[in-house]
Amino acid sequence: MDVSSPQFWVAVLQIIAIDIVLGGDNAIVIALACRRLPEKQRNLGIFWGVLGAIGLRVILIFFALGLLAIPFLKIAGALLLLWIGIKLLQPEPEGDQHQIDASTTLLGAVKTIIIADAVMSLDNVIAIAGAAKDSIGLVIFGLVVSVPIIVWGSKWVMKLMDRFPIAIVIGAGLLGWIAGDMSVTDAIIKEWVKANAAFLYWLVPVSGALLVVVIGKWLAARTQAKMAPVVDLADNRNKPL
Repeated sequence: MDVSSPQFWVAVLQIIAIDIVLGGDNAIVIALACRRLPEKQRNLGIFWGVLGAIGLRVILIFFALGLLAIPFLKIAGALLLLWIGIKLLQPEPEGDQHQIDASTTLLGAVKTIIIADAVMSLDNVIAIAGAAKDSIGLVIFGLVVSVPIIVWGSKWVMKLMDRFPIAIVIGAGLLGWIAGDMSVTDAIIKEWVKANAAFLYWLVPVSGALLVVVIGKWLAARTQAKMAPVVDLADNRNKPL
């Protein structure tokens, strides 16, 4: 992809937004895994944990880029991104959603970080692969940008999203946009779309973004409506007679 093209810079902005929206949980995992280490070992735990997690992402993302060249797999990846975007808009479960065991040893903390990151990073990897449009340079850029966000940016990101909830909606819509863009560039249909229906290059991404926001908000409203009677019942039980 040409650096001077608008598409390149749009992809750059998309990747940065993906890292911001999806990178916060990884930073929380690192903090939880290292919280029982002695003070002098915490920085080492963070360093080696991040290094191992980034190395794992490199493997995953190059694997993903290869797979996405196979017919129908970009469509499958697009469906996964739609689900991730909808999930992003759902209310957080009560209680601690990060069930991460803290370790008292440096090796144990690093192992916990890498294992947890492997489970949690699939969404980030698929999203970056879709936004990068097969550009290795943009893939590497996405990985580099994710490091400071994971290590230092999580608290700022959390405060931003708490103060401006619209940021979460925009992030979810972005994932829907990328999902739509991925689906029309799948190997099985991209030549047909290019020759017969070029308008799908903008129509499907727009539809993907709207689909994620509308369905995500609808499901979130349903979930909150179901939770409300339970909370009211609990409050009534606690009231003195």
